[in-house]
Amino acid sequence: MTSPRVLFYVQHLLGIGHLARASRIAAALAADDFRVTAVLGGAPVPGFPGSGIGTLELPPIVAADQGFSALTDLAGNPIDDAYRASRCDMLLAALAEIRPDVIVIEAYPFGRRQMRFELAPLIDAAGAMERRPALVTSIRDILQDRVKPGRNEETLDILNRHFDMVLVHGDPGFATLADTFPLADAIRPEIAYTGMVAADPPEPSDDRYDVVVSAGGGAAGAMLVKAAVAAAHLTNSGRRWCLVAGPNLPQPDFEAATASAPPHVEIFRFRKDFPALLASAELSISQSGYNTVCDVLQAGCRAIYVPFAAGGETEQTVRAERLELMGLSTMIAEERLTPQRLASAIQMQLARPKPEAHTLDLDGARKSAEALRGLLERGATAR
Repeated sequence: MTSPRVLFYVQHLLGIGHLARASRIAAALAADDFRVTAVLGGAPVPGFPGSGIGTLELPPIVAADQGFSALTDLAGNPIDDAYRASRCDMLLAALAEIRPDVIVIEAYPFGRRQMRFELAPLIDAAGAMERRPALVTSIRDILQDRVKPGRNEETLDILNRHFDMVLVHGDPGFATLADTFPLADAIRPEIAYTGMVAADPPEPSDDRYDVVVSAGGGAAGAMLVKAAVAAAHLTNSGRRWCLVAGPNLPQPDFEAATASAPPHVEIFRFRKDFPALLASAELSISQSGYNTVCDVLQAGCRAIYVPFAAGGETEQTVRAERLELMGLSTMIAEERLTPQRLASAIQMQLARPKPEAHTLDLDGARKSAEALRGLLERGATAR
């Protein structure tokens, strides 16, 4: 088979987790001789999706707040019909030019319903092509609870009418699709569990810190950053701390943390060597987003998770609860987070031995490429 062409659609709205996971998968596809074009719809993030990946950057759309109640451009202006039409036209032009063998859509139709204005035309146009590309959705291990009646039924209908495969980037021994999508048994497309999409195990960093605090992209990390700085004042025992605030933490919050941090805490916006820092650390303190959890599991360090729960978000809480039940971490619910409670959890974690080795599958990027190649070899589009 010649190098298959992949159009990989990714829309991140608040954090950078979706983009980071998709970038790891895109890199694995490129390493397996796929020709990948990543369609990026959010705010640009330096270093993503990485070298060797073609990119199409649509006019950016971001969430106006943590509740995803509205969508805006980078200047905070609500997007209008002309803005939507511009993006849709670019996306359809890319489809016609690239003529992909596979279209991978990150999250949709399980999520990203806000982007139906361009995804529905993309799916329809792909279905009308003389040589129809395989259509694949790429989702994380745990889905957000759907509280509105009919949402799951709508998702199922779209899947069964248009899609060929559901890539679930998780280990079924940790969570299955049925755990967070109640209609999973009625899905007709193939469901492929890839394992979690973790980076390769890093070498420990020479720049060693005992405690590594991270706030993901930072857009929703102000509470954790503030509590961690305050807790550092209560737990100074000669240990070095590194606090990675995230590129999207509001500047006033970053400046306040920097001004109030004790001498043993160094604060950064971003660290390219974050996984290596974890490999050298005694303890990680973070939210429980997918990519951070993958990095912590790969490093094998102690962990405290404060799952993001604003706007009715449930995914991180479910993940953190399961990890705690496995003995791999401690969880503090966001509404219960105080400097004192965090300091107590830090002291308890550091007094314990590191968690025992786990058996969770972290080879999800490579296995995603393997699943897509198998799909093409089986000629899934001839249905």
